[in-house]
Amino acid sequence: MTVVSTRGATLTEGRADFPADFVWGAATASYQIEGAAKEDGRGLSIWDTFSGTPGKVAGGDTGDVACDHYFRYADDVRLMSDLGLAAYRFSVAWPRIQADGTGLVNSRGLDFYSRLVDKLLEAGITPYVTLYHWDLPQALEDAGGWPERDTAYRFADYARAVHARLGDRVQHWTTLNEPWVAAFLGYGNGVHAPGRREPAAAFRAAHHLLLGHGLAARALREAGAEEIGLALNLSPVITPAQVGDPAAVASIEDAEAVGRIDTLLTRQFLDPALRGEYPAELLAMIERNGGLAHIRDGDLEIINQPIEVIGINYYNPCVVESGPGQAADEAWPGSEDVRFCSVDDVPATAMGWPIVPNGLSRLLVRLADDYPEAGLVITENGAAFEDVVEDGRVHDVGRTGYLDNHLRAVHAAIADGADVRGYLVWSLLDNFEWAYGYGRRFGIVHVDFDTQRRLFKDSALWYREVIKQNGLRGN
Repeated sequence: MTVVSTRGATLTEGRADFPADFVWGAATASYQIEGAAKEDGRGLSIWDTFSGTPGKVAGGDTGDVACDHYFRYADDVRLMSDLGLAAYRFSVAWPRIQADGTGLVNSRGLDFYSRLVDKLLEAGITPYVTLYHWDLPQALEDAGGWPERDTAYRFADYARAVHARLGDRVQHWTTLNEPWVAAFLGYGNGVHAPGRREPAAAFRAAHHLLLGHGLAARALREAGAEEIGLALNLSPVITPAQVGDPAAVASIEDAEAVGRIDTLLTRQFLDPALRGEYPAELLAMIERNGGLAHIRDGDLEIINQPIEVIGINYYNPCVVESGPGQAADEAWPGSEDVRFCSVDDVPATAMGWPIVPNGLSRLLVRLADDYPEAGLVITENGAAFEDVVEDGRVHDVGRTGYLDNHLRAVHAAIADGADVRGYLVWSLLDNFEWAYGYGRRFGIVHVDFDTQRRLFKDSALWYREVIKQNGLRGN
């Protein structure tokens, strides 16, 4: 039996073929791989400060060297070419372009990204540029960071500078990566840089990140950018019963908890970006946590810029239920009386994250239904496992299975009508995994951080075959 979707995805006897124009690629982030923390005029970022603070990062690890990609980028592009990647998503380090986040543009920093873009294009790989993946210049944080309105305007200036140098060769632009994480893990519970624990500041940061997105998107469009996107960490918010049974009906109390967390995670960002409005229930939560004075007349019109792509970073569902008397989680101000639940009856990754591939299908179909204004690209999906090098190989069966099952979930969503245009695996390389340091490996390419030797894991060899076939073999 063959099933054909409106976008050309087919399923025949368990084999999943993707649309002919589907884009296959991989993703990384500047602070996680580049190293060269003090080279060529790069300024200090909040992650330099945070990782250099004792007790903030496991093992005292920092991104000072990371994967040494700043000096090894040409070799890394050859790896991408060997894998057959059609696209590579990377982020630009703001402190490389403006050491203090404002003023004079550092041409040496832009030179690096220009060389990288040229090398990618020579290899037939399309560059996907993300302007902000969390490495805020420390000088801007010293002036208040994202909770301060001025940071959004400085971000737009920075976006103009990057586009002015790369825009003749780069057509795919993402303004922000995971603003929820930047705001609520950076300023809410403090487990990410800059490490502040201020609920009101977290909500202000979220708004100003969105304002920065709108200002930057407008600047990019005026400069001629063809495709602009916003990448979000998104998950279906579900009850424990719905992990195994998507059709399970939630109680009234659990449904309220699900709706509130979905508002904080998803609607807080997509409603203003695509509809020009905040949900009323979100405004009530913000008002209880510091007030609404930072949301000014005209802001939502700025935020509501046309975008072509919603980038989806999916790893696992968010599982909650009603929890009367439960205090708000610091990362979720406004989550009083909601219990965040662990999931014990499904396999988990080395991060402890439950592996629920059908959550990705549900998410994609929901986004296609609720926000049809933009197409969808999986900008991150992957898993950390305890990898071991044996006889020159890494037999990462768990990761290959994870990716296979999640790609089948993507295929199912396309068959159900979701406009999913591409898949960028997270991550190309093992790297600095934020507060976990180098103790968590997400790459399909193994990195020996002592020697910087790269080694294709079995998952990379499997992914190369998927790309070559534009699909998955039957089970």
